[in-house]
Amino acid sequence: MNVITRFAPSPTGRLHVGNIRTALHNWLWTRKHGGTFILRLDDTDVERSSEAFVAAIRYDLAWLGLQPDAEHRQSARFGRYEEALQRLVAAGRVYPAYETAQELELKRKVLLGRGKPPVYDRAALALSDTDRAQLEAEGRRPHWRFRLDRDETIEWTDLIRGSQHFDPALLSDPVIRREDGSWLYMLPSVVDDIDMGISHVIRGEDHVTNTALQIQMFEALGAAPPAFAHEALLVGSEGKLSKRLGSLGTDAMRESGIEPQALIAKLARIGTSLPVEPVTDAAPLIDSFDFATFGRAPARFDLDELAALNARIVHQLDHGAVADRLPPGMGAEAWSAIRPNLSHVAEAADWWHIVEGPVEPRADGEDGPFLKDAADAAAGLDWDAAVWKNLTAQLKQVTGRAGKPLFQPLRRALTGRDSGPEMAVLLPLIGKERTIERLRAAASS
Repeated sequence: MNVITRFAPSPTGRLHVGNIRTALHNWLWTRKHGGTFILRLDDTDVERSSEAFVAAIRYDLAWLGLQPDAEHRQSARFGRYEEALQRLVAAGRVYPAYETAQELELKRKVLLGRGKPPVYDRAALALSDTDRAQLEAEGRRPHWRFRLDRDETIEWTDLIRGSQHFDPALLSDPVIRREDGSWLYMLPSVVDDIDMGISHVIRGEDHVTNTALQIQMFEALGAAPPAFAHEALLVGSEGKLSKRLGSLGTDAMRESGIEPQALIAKLARIGTSLPVEPVTDAAPLIDSFDFATFGRAPARFDLDELAALNARIVHQLDHGAVADRLPPGMGAEAWSAIRPNLSHVAEAADWWHIVEGPVEPRADGEDGPFLKDAADAAAGLDWDAAVWKNLTAQLKQVTGRAGKPLFQPLRRALTGRDSGPEMAVLLPLIGKERTIERLRAAASS
């Protein structure tokens, strides 16, 4: 099968983690099978859609490394939706209805009050041409409903949820076009999936009922439905759907120092039986992507776990991947020395300050003579990769100190901190002149 998937956001806002997960899973499945990943901008809501959000969606996908192979916009395809609508009207599968929102809500409340499912009663089908003409003369304009075939159960085998069965008698005929002529999601999505040859629709389980309705639309248009995979929704660490999680977008991620690789590694695996691992290359995520590993339970997205994963990712990043975000003069050697201490790349600037200074000297009073000896010893050493080893060996012999009493005063004097990067790699970066200056300043403090 030629695998073709689509990510279909509405450009009415920024992408959030739920959108990103959907985009990622479509991209992973496509890349695994050498197929085509389409970005389809569902911009039928002309008033709310924004070119700024279109640009933001493209930017966010590029930042994540999820480059689409093609892009389409629904606003350029209104003619195709009109053709499909007229075809379905002629076939008796779409009909006009004239109830107002208030009238429909009243019907719904009456049915619920009687303990019945709030299914539309198809009253519009009983209208005569004269009735419709009268309603339109009164100023009413119709909305358009797709007429479900209620004779057969709607069935499909979901790639995640397994065998699915819906009784169409318990479903309302869905509205596919509003009174003002604007399109709802249902029919344009089906038309696009047919025209673009979509082989797999991967989306959240909140679309399961939509899928049941759309399967009949595919069939009414003479097309075989694609394969469907409905994944469990994300929940926050508190165990329920989180408004914060739902609004958490890529801007917030970037501002908090989250690497795109960390977000990809997290969202690729949560909700599956596979472990979340700190991978910086998508290749193992592509190779291992399998709907059989997906569970039915809600997928737990924990921001603290993401932060911990991000730190492990940062510790693996090559200098070339972060060079444009590092302080001036911070080369590959310095990055390798400092990165094991970082949670975010931006923290490198703080550690680089330790190298370049100025550093506030820290020393206990009794360490003054020891630090003076250290400054004298440093002045006589060759400044190479082994300088820390040679300095501490000489001080151990001269002063008799060993272990923490030897190393800790040196670290405090040279960095102003009690912990940090290994001094063996940090000292050559600090340099001979600055090392001697800091040791002497600490000795006299």
